[in-house]
Amino acid sequence: MKYRHCDGKLVLKVTDNKECLKFKTDQAQDAKKMEKLNNLFFTLMSRGPDADLSEVTGKEQTEAQPGKKGRGRKQ
Repeated sequence: MKYRHCDGKLVLKVTDNKECLKFKTDQAQDAKKMEKLNNLFFTLMSRGPDADLSEVTGKEQTEAQPGKKGRGRKQ
């Protein structure tokens, strides 16, 4: 992962010595997405292709949390 302050660009580069994937952005909101993508790549590299990716993505946590119904005060 590389960040160039003068250009305001963030680049994530992943390779397996056969293919090279790059994700480039200049949007600040994409930084969180790139962090999640980087965590997925680390998990796949360390645990292999049979790894449980739901631990990394946190999808089980968001499904388990109840949604908020309103913004006003309780009556």
